[in-house]
Amino acid sequence: MTATPSHARGPVVRPPRARLVRGLGIAAAAGLVLALTGAFGMIQAPLWLRLTYWVPVMLAGAAWGHVCSGIVDRWIDMDERPWLTVLALTATITGPVSLIVWFATGLLFEGEVYPLRTLPLMVGPVLIVTAVMSALNVFLGKAQPVQTHVPVAGAPAARFPDRLPMKLRGAAIRAVQAEDHYLRIHTDRGSDLILMRLSDALDELEGLEGAQTHRSWWVARDAVRDVARGDGRATLTLEGDITVPVSRRYARALREAGWY
Repeated sequence: MTATPSHARGPVVRPPRARLVRGLGIAAAAGLVLALTGAFGMIQAPLWLRLTYWVPVMLAGAAWGHVCSGIVDRWIDMDERPWLTVLALTATITGPVSLIVWFATGLLFEGEVYPLRTLPLMVGPVLIVTAVMSALNVFLGKAQPVQTHVPVAGAPAARFPDRLPMKLRGAAIRAVQAEDHYLRIHTDRGSDLILMRLSDALDELEGLEGAQTHRSWWVARDAVRDVARGDGRATLTLEGDITVPVSRRYARALREAGWY
């Protein structure tokens, strides 16, 4: 009989750099498709010219989209409202990218910048492409929660407790909360901040029984004391009266794991 490890993990929610790389990859592939198909009436142009146009334009749009994603993410929870996120991204990306397309199209195909009066003609095609690309990035960016369980005997211990500030060394970790570029570590001796991203901390929490419940939270399972549900959402109450949201992205996996 093969022993089954008592620790497992699902895919990690991608950190900003990984999201940028993914977005650039999707944009480059989309640029290649648009060039090969001669999209938006460009089929008569030589293939080399279409590639020279579409791939850089799509990459520039993806780079600006990554900036917009960071801004939108501060105001809209992608876990809870993915379609609103797509709408917000489309609205914030379209204007500046229309300027890029207007400038690049005239310069590359006509050898000079188009008159300003032609700029509105670029908005429609850019809006369509931006909406499609935003939807792809939002929904392809979804991930299952990371589950970290007590490891089998002999497996390496969790590394994250070594990062606790001196005043919290040896304390029981109840939750880890992302606050901008910092993490607030909630323990049975109080809380404190460290400079670290949650996406990196998840790797080092491997070996502690717990799970990510929200894009900004990881929770130790034995710290959970109550679960409140309503409007299709759940909220965990931990030791120390800490309340933690459970987003829809993680709810199903937590239910299946018996958290509530």
